[in-house]
Amino acid sequence: MSEPAPIVDANSPTGMLEGDLVKRARRGDLKAYDELVQRYQQRIYATIYHMTSNHEDANDIAQDAFIKAYQALKSFKGGSSFYTWLYRIAVNKTINFLKQRKNKHHFSLNDLDFNTENNPDLVALISDKTPLRDVGLTELQKKLNEALLKLSEPHRMVVVLHDVQGQSHDEIAEIMGCNIGTVRSRLFYARQQLQGFLAEYIK
Repeated sequence: MSEPAPIVDANSPTGMLEGDLVKRARRGDLKAYDELVQRYQQRIYATIYHMTSNHEDANDIAQDAFIKAYQALKSFKGGSSFYTWLYRIAVNKTINFLKQRKNKHHFSLNDLDFNTENNPDLVALISDKTPLRDVGLTELQKKLNEALLKLSEPHRMVVVLHDVQGQSHDEIAEIMGCNIGTVRSRLFYARQQLQGFLAEYIK
């Protein structure tokens, strides 16, 4: 698997490569780690939010993931990019949180604002080349979120990572600790499930 190209943040005060920031952070440079946090926090937060559909939970889990990553920096061997390693930590924390929430029978749809309009690929996978019925965007957003939340954690995660975050099959396999075939089968099954949940909105 080829590694993604090094990411340089044009808005960063230093514009340093990810690897250089990680090396500095491993030596205790808090400013370097803070820059890594700023670089990736939006994508990490978005992934967690689309899994939990709750802003407060997403903020808490993202913060925990960054703290855990900092505490475990010395164990990071560089076999993958820091970005992928961080994603794996965030994904595992999110899945554990969802399992605990399910056990507590706590489930809320009051904080849903999935931006369907900005995710045409997700709408397309649901319609599967079949036009959606003429429904209001707000209603469609709500139904789409409800459908996502009905998926199991691994199936929801693969949809979020691939169709919302734009991660490749290779990247998802590394993040989720499975092979590419498993990623593809989960994605196929998840899409079939979403189509079934939203059948009334498909002509």
